[in-house]
Amino acid sequence: MIHEKVSVIGAGLAGCECALTLADRGVAVQLYEMRPRRSSPAHHTDRLAELVCSNSFKATRRDSAAGLLKEEIRRLGSHLLKCAEQASIPAGGALAVDRQRFSELVEAEIASHRAIEVVRREVCSIPAGPVVIAAGPLCSPALAEAVRDLVGAESLSFFDAAAPIVDASTLDMDVLFEQSRYERAGGDYLNAPLDRRSYEAFITELIGADRVNLRDFERKELFQACQPAEEVARSGRDAIRFGAMKPVGLIDPRTGARPWAVLQLRAENAARSAYNLVGFQTNLTFPEQKRVFRMVPGLGHAEFFRMGVMHRNTFVDAPHVLDSSFAVPETQVRLAGQITGTEGYTEAIASGLLAGLNTFCDLAGAQRVHLPVSGALASLVGYATDPATVRYQPMHVNFGLVPPLPAGVRLGKRDRYRAYARRALESLDAFIAERIDVFAGPR
Repeated sequence: MIHEKVSVIGAGLAGCECALTLADRGVAVQLYEMRPRRSSPAHHTDRLAELVCSNSFKATRRDSAAGLLKEEIRRLGSHLLKCAEQASIPAGGALAVDRQRFSELVEAEIASHRAIEVVRREVCSIPAGPVVIAAGPLCSPALAEAVRDLVGAESLSFFDAAAPIVDASTLDMDVLFEQSRYERAGGDYLNAPLDRRSYEAFITELIGADRVNLRDFERKELFQACQPAEEVARSGRDAIRFGAMKPVGLIDPRTGARPWAVLQLRAENAARSAYNLVGFQTNLTFPEQKRVFRMVPGLGHAEFFRMGVMHRNTFVDAPHVLDSSFAVPETQVRLAGQITGTEGYTEAIASGLLAGLNTFCDLAGAQRVHLPVSGALASLVGYATDPATVRYQPMHVNFGLVPPLPAGVRLGKRDRYRAYARRALESLDAFIAERIDVFAGPR
């Protein structure tokens, strides 16, 4: 039993996973959450592990980088992945969740561990002793300043975005059709088909609509994966038709043909009473969002449960201020989650899990956990902590980060991805078997 208590700041995805990982190993945790006393521009509730943007954890296939990462953290003992799977709702090949159910399951996991004490107050300075800062990219200004003082470098920032959510009962199902890509009939998404004329009219209004704080949200500051739809459209009138509105693999049952463009809607909850507009994070004013999105066929009378919003995210220059375990050198402080620049829900869970494992190792006097470099998580960590990086930018897990296959092995993309996954999981299983000091017992 380790008698030293760990402070985990932030009860989002990374913080909750970190706290549970430590508690599993007999470490007492104080888990700090500033809500409801103080909220952030993107949060809507005071629940633990609230999902503030999409409700999707992305692909589940092992031969995708996102799916491989899920399988890796499953084998490492992730609690939150289990909660996500229990709260899952149909979303084709993706893991999407009922947000409220997911948070409820995470809170139940936290409550079931006597070693975890949830403290509802804002942390304005870094506590003494071992600390994991998992405050997310929306940490309070006071804590952000404390982090900057600690790492001795300027925090970087970018703008992030969330898509609108609409009331299912106000959608025109005579126009929309259910289908997942490449499925002949039925599916987990609603699809709003646009012909060329309606698409052109929609794009014209999307580009010309009034935006919030136009001068503050300059294109150069936007993280590429979270570009507002209007910014994508500004880059070329067909840009979004080859992105979020691509019609590939979809057939409108009324016409028997592929539409010119499609706006997809994904269920937000198990009751399918709310849908988000996939890929349509936006910085338009609220009145303009209603006006422009109601131009889409099937959304003419849509009522909005939540409007799209923009908010500032901050992250540290991880390659130059953190070591390979995301610890601040020569301190007892470690960072986890999106504040490190690892971008994405599953990535946040994974980094929280790894922070918990390595904090435990530090307290137990054990060798830190350095995962096999062939894995998705290890490759992401390698990218995020590589001191050779010149201008660090947030990154999702992807196969472009993993080491290549041996010279002479030539495979097509899908077979290559399968080979990446097979290699990664074989190496991970061997590693877990060797580290019984960290992974002994049921997980």
